[in-house]
Amino acid sequence: MLPESQFTCIADVKAVLGEGPVWVEREKALYWVDIKGRKIFRRCADGVVKRWDTPLRVGSLIPRSKGGFVAGTDEGLAEADPEAGQYRVIANPEPALPDNRFNDAKVDRAGRLWAGTMDDSETQSTGALYRFDSAHRWTTVDSHYAVTNGPAFSPAGDVLYHNDSARQLTYAFDLDAGGNASNRRIFARYGEGDGYPDGMTVDREGCLWIAFWDGWCVRRLSPGGELLATFSLPVQRPTSCAFGGDGFNQLFVTSARIGLDEAERAAQPYAGGLFMLDAPVSGLAELPFAG
Repeated sequence: MLPESQFTCIADVKAVLGEGPVWVEREKALYWVDIKGRKIFRRCADGVVKRWDTPLRVGSLIPRSKGGFVAGTDEGLAEADPEAGQYRVIANPEPALPDNRFNDAKVDRAGRLWAGTMDDSETQSTGALYRFDSAHRWTTVDSHYAVTNGPAFSPAGDVLYHNDSARQLTYAFDLDAGGNASNRRIFARYGEGDGYPDGMTVDREGCLWIAFWDGWCVRRLSPGGELLATFSLPVQRPTSCAFGGDGFNQLFVTSARIGLDEAERAAQPYAGGLFMLDAPVSGLAELPFAG
């Protein structure tokens, strides 16, 4: 029996691997991607959904302060114009790892971009977490990840959270004003039946909201790592979440259909869709990338 959902499907796009929701304040719209399906989606406040095909596999799409977007792709970090179908690679820290691709990405409270890579086949622990400054220079922050996911930042910007999904771990780092991460520790560890921590975001109270792949839910954790609430979805593979809307009191969640067999897809007709919850607490506006 499927869990009773607390979410509403607001875009039944049937993404193969939906990911990377981001509220773009200048457009009052939500963008997200289908990594394996090579698509970018936009849902405006009136509910109209537009989609674009992408020549690269886009794992994340981040608005830039100068306009346009930067995308994490299977060929590196790229300037992106979905409307024009134009993508220009501007940084590739892993030319010696052609089987790696960028996955999740977020911007910190100072406008720096943090993006993780992973082995696309999910068999090698070759993933790393990078920090990009406004001049597109990169710094390797952490390495040896199986599946990187969900950079997120405390409201004050002094704590960085990052997931190694395959190992069912969420890490926390201390983050100084210069963007230097230190003191990596395990923030939360998950077990059998919990699913795998995927994309995440932080609310105004400093709590983490984490989508759990194969967990059928989004969980809210306190800044101390205590489980505060579980919000169920009617799909097995939620992938990431982001706050948006007026007042940032709507939580948007992406999901995936990849790996589900015919019976599972029939039982989960909205798998791959975009979901929305009227959240009990509001989120924070995300800064655009300063580069």
